[in-house]
Amino acid sequence: MEANLEKIIHMRIKRTMENLKKNGIDSAFVPTGTEALALLKTMLVEGETLGVGGSVTLDQIKAFDVIRDPKYKFIDRYEKGLEPDAFYKRKQECVMADTFITSTNAITETGLLYNVDGTGNRACAFVFGPKRVIVIAGYNKIVPTIEDAVVRVKTIAAPANAIRLGMDTYCAKHGHCVNMSIDKNNLMFPGTGGCDAKLCSNAVVTGKQVPGRMVVIIVGESLGY
Repeated sequence: MEANLEKIIHMRIKRTMENLKKNGIDSAFVPTGTEALALLKTMLVEGETLGVGGSVTLDQIKAFDVIRDPKYKFIDRYEKGLEPDAFYKRKQECVMADTFITSTNAITETGLLYNVDGTGNRACAFVFGPKRVIVIAGYNKIVPTIEDAVVRVKTIAAPANAIRLGMDTYCAKHGHCVNMSIDKNNLMFPGTGGCDAKLCSNAVVTGKQVPGRMVVIIVGESLGY
């Protein structure tokens, strides 16, 4: 990365981490995904149950190589051959795991996390359930404000995930949400307008937390959507 641009990015990361701390959210910075994986290993406790939310970031840093270690009780929602009812049950169990590992759609420099889901199991875990939530995110997820977080979902996260999942949505075809308007008085609603794909049915803003429950690992690489 070009040196001057890197300085600006690190200023943004520092500001974000300071404000996460003010919201009771622990954070750490590591330069690479490999180092994020090493840090994750130190944070997990042998014998605890682990749940995950759908995440391209976890795949990219090879987090499942660690999570699937037999010394943990991994609730594997990705096991091949699961029937729909069993898959749903696994997602339920993930939300009540000792530790839930995921990424996030956006992190604001003001210390908030923003997540939009279809079924809501990942968003749910941010609100209640797991004793601990570990969030791993590339620096590309950092945005100035919560309004920018909504725009990021509408123009990056949702379209990319729709394409990944093979969904026939407006955003998959055009690269942005069918409804680009933002209701500043109701940011909890993603405002997808005429879209009926249910990819963006639930939106959660995570702010003040009980200290010790949530930690965000910010990686100095562009990861995920």
